Amino acid sequence: MSEKQKDTELQNTNRRQFLTGLGVAAAAGAVATVATAPAQAESVVKAPEQKNASGYRETQHIRDYYDSL
Repeated sequence: MSEKQKDTELQNTNRRQFLTGLGVAAAAGAVATVATAPAQAESVVKAPEQKNASGYRETQHIRDYYDSL
């Protein structure tokens, strides 16, 4: 082998190792992102539903009034 061929092979090997390392780093980053997503979703608090009721509603201040009679 000539000196030029050895240099070319060394460059190709280094390039392959670099690209492989990039792929592994990207995959690790994706796994880390997916692993933390459920923890964030669990912190959402659902507000109680309010119905638009019409008419008489017995609320706490009305119960307090009835208790005072």
